[in-house]
Amino acid sequence: MLEINPVITAEDTIAFNLKKKIEDHTALIGVIGLGYVGLPLAVEKAKVGFTVLGFDINPEKTAKINAGENYIRDVKDEELKELVANKTLSATTDFDRLRECDVIIICVPTPLTATRDPDISYIKASAEEISKCLRAGQLVTLESTTYPGTTQEVVLPMLEKTGLKVGKDFFLAFSPERVDPGNKRFNTKNTSKVVGGVTPYCLEIAYTLYAQTIVHVVPVSSPAAAELTKVFENTYRAINIALVNELMMLCDRMGLDVWEIIEAASTKPFGFHTFYPGPGVGGHCIPIDPFYLTWKAREYDFHTRFIDLAWEINVEVSRYVINKIYRALNDHNKSVKDANILVLGVAYKKDIDDVRESPALAIIEQLLRAGAKVSYHDPYVPVIEPHGGCSVRLENTQLTPEQLAASDCVVIITDHSIIDYDFVVEHAQLVVDTRNATKNVKKMREKIYKI
Repeated sequence: MLEINPVITAEDTIAFNLKKKIEDHTALIGVIGLGYVGLPLAVEKAKVGFTVLGFDINPEKTAKINAGENYIRDVKDEELKELVANKTLSATTDFDRLRECDVIIICVPTPLTATRDPDISYIKASAEEISKCLRAGQLVTLESTTYPGTTQEVVLPMLEKTGLKVGKDFFLAFSPERVDPGNKRFNTKNTSKVVGGVTPYCLEIAYTLYAQTIVHVVPVSSPAAAELTKVFENTYRAINIALVNELMMLCDRMGLDVWEIIEAASTKPFGFHTFYPGPGVGGHCIPIDPFYLTWKAREYDFHTRFIDLAWEINVEVSRYVINKIYRALNDHNKSVKDANILVLGVAYKKDIDDVRESPALAIIEQLLRAGAKVSYHDPYVPVIEPHGGCSVRLENTQLTPEQLAASDCVVIITDHSIIDYDFVVEHAQLVVDTRNATKNVKKMREKIYKI
């Protein structure tokens, strides 16, 4: 593991003064992008005494923050209100104010194009805005997940076109966001932070920044190493999820309970890391990040076969779920056409409100195309709006005995902890469980079809 060996001295005036500002918490920190990554990060920095200025192109977001109104579940309402009231946290749409900041952290989306190529337009737009305001004595860090090489091949030239030199006048690093939304054990503060700097000065200053709020900061040799670390982590998860999803479909053919198999395998104290099957993969990371690596690999004439295969399996599993619903309805002498289907949970994972790339959306669309009448209940998602490739617009329905009884089939897509699954099974006619949420239900198990 790389160690930080301080190289900055008092003679290195620009670097020394910036590092001292960071250590003294007198540095003004700017955060570009106030979504699921940017806002929690801004709050953590403000909590330890930094003054933080958030930037976003969406005036609704900045207005809410300045009013002390929270819209991210991983941020505590009372903390945000207090920080805003104390004037340690504010937000703006005026990117000219970037020149006021000593530290600028980029936390913008990095989606895929329709052909599954990286879309780094938001990163480029942010770098362009920074270049207009760049001055000596600023640290710029990129946190958006991207392909290895982005920081040095894309962001650096855009900043150096100002005539300022990296490692001398300004400092540049990459440090990927690694927080798991909804995780009760690990949060922004206690999740290890990987950081790579363009130069040793860049690394030392960036390390100093993150060490103010993160329990364990992990330095690596370059921004590219840090970039690859993040996409590798999520590629690892995508491939292992695909493996266990394939096992699930095999177990279905063999008449075996995949959940029993996984539970038994997980008793091995070494050499086995437990993954669970499901209706597909969702969120902004696992369905997207591997393709950043696939795309970059083509530059080196390298074919990432595991990644492509994992994607195929994880797409196929949503069709498997649809077929499972068809079979369950058929067993009850019902057709999917005109069937009333209640989808339980539409967030991409339990106990969060994020529907980005959620497999529930693809499953709902397929059911609607098949002629089903679809409604959903999710305590964290009041409405589904069309976005990306999703055309669905639905409003949340209440989970009542009447609603459950009126549904020909209840499909559990997201296993929120707050839902009473005994209650669901008791009042439902038929339940298709894609998450093993009903594992502890003792009565009326004949209603339950597990994937």
